[in-house]
Amino acid sequence: MLKLLNFPFLIAAISGIAMAIQGTINSCLSQKTSLISATFLVHIIGSLIALIAVIAWRDPLSKHNWGAVPWYLYLGGVLSVIIVGLVALSIPKIGVCNATTAIIIGQVSTAVLIDHFGCFGVSRMPWNPWQIVGIGFFAAGAKLLFR
Repeated sequence: MLKLLNFPFLIAAISGIAMAIQGTINSCLSQKTSLISATFLVHIIGSLIALIAVIAWRDPLSKHNWGAVPWYLYLGGVLSVIIVGLVALSIPKIGVCNATTAIIIGQVSTAVLIDHFGCFGVSRMPWNPWQIVGIGFFAAGAKLLFR
């Protein structure tokens, strides 16, 4: 239980809360405008906020050796556009709860694989049978949430 109350866990939980709210807001925005326009605008606003943070924390972009970074680490921006678009598209069709549940199952299943294989340069953390059982229970619980 103590593991569930540590700071990184709380930060991750807050991130999950923000993601559910963000998906809902982005979905509503895309219904009032269009999916592509809403996705574009959300990323423009996010970029401006990130720029303000870079300036506020005085983190000069030029100090980093951007050319030494593996190319695939730049795909986060592409994935962000895909994620925002697909979440905004799915919520009106299946609801916030169903979409969020499906997202979390996809995230956890993929995270187990990324950890197990040490993808993208993260430390390898081999899966164990209990994680697979946990994903099975998670999927069964998710089925109960689907309406």
